[in-house]
Amino acid sequence: MRVLVTGCAGFIGSTLTDRLLHDGYDVIGIDRFSDYYSRNLKERNLSLAMKHPRFTLLEEDIVEMETFPEVDYVFHLAAQAGVRASWGKSFDIYTRDNIQATQRLLEFYKDLKIRKFVYSSSSSVYGNVELPMREDQMVQPVSPYGVSKLAAEHLCYLYWKNYGVPTVSLRYFTVYGPRQRPDMGINKFVNAVLKGEAITIYGDGHQTRDFTYIDDAVNANILAATSGVCGEAFNIGGGNRISVIELIRAIEEAIGKSACLRYIEEQKGDVQDTWADARKAEGMLGWQAQVRIKTGLEQYVAWNNDMAKDNG
Repeated sequence: MRVLVTGCAGFIGSTLTDRLLHDGYDVIGIDRFSDYYSRNLKERNLSLAMKHPRFTLLEEDIVEMETFPEVDYVFHLAAQAGVRASWGKSFDIYTRDNIQATQRLLEFYKDLKIRKFVYSSSSSVYGNVELPMREDQMVQPVSPYGVSKLAAEHLCYLYWKNYGVPTVSLRYFTVYGPRQRPDMGINKFVNAVLKGEAITIYGDGHQTRDFTYIDDAVNANILAATSGVCGEAFNIGGGNRISVIELIRAIEEAIGKSACLRYIEEQKGDVQDTWADARKAEGMLGWQAQVRIKTGLEQYVAWNNDMAKDNG
């Protein structure tokens, strides 16, 4: 079986790529190595895959590609990330990389008989809604980033409804773990504690997030691809809803050092709380989160320490 993974050098994309290669798939990866963060980190993410005989890397820009590989499965993870950076003129890149790129892929694969098109969406599509967040709620994103992810979800549904493209959208809730982007909260918090630097908290720190470990997110992709379900969106949340303050306390415990905190005003586009009702994914995909936040943080800290030693 041949699969395409877009955004293959990123956090989730590279981890999924390694899993697919381990499971026996031939993997073609696309990544344009944008400057959102260091190319060196992305190349490190792909270091195992690049040594694998069943992996092929295409360093391309999806929007500018005229054709795509013929494959059995498409995992579309390529996107411009970042809630706070999506305001103003920066939104141009979000419409290009999150909406136009998705449409290009769907338009190409509508004429081919692929088994599944799995789109990586986000809990940011919800906004500030009643908790826990359910797929049947009216979504009201509060950031341009959330709008771009929701628009791409709608495209996936339209291409399934009108052309029979077998799409599934996965709404991730704060995925964390080894290889996560340097701008993500847990990475910033862990390194601040290790270096004795202040952690910046937006607002009062009582806002909550539902944290999902990377291995659980990867498992959701595999189950979505191999299921008979099409035209649906699923919450992928780890069931680890804790506040920012509670998260920092858990990081202190995992590292064995105290954190220094600095409070500033909350940022536009940040939702107050996220919490996934994942019963739909459990019932239709057979997916359940397996990794609790304490275990996940311990594994991340251990990985982060190993990376620091390698770089030192």
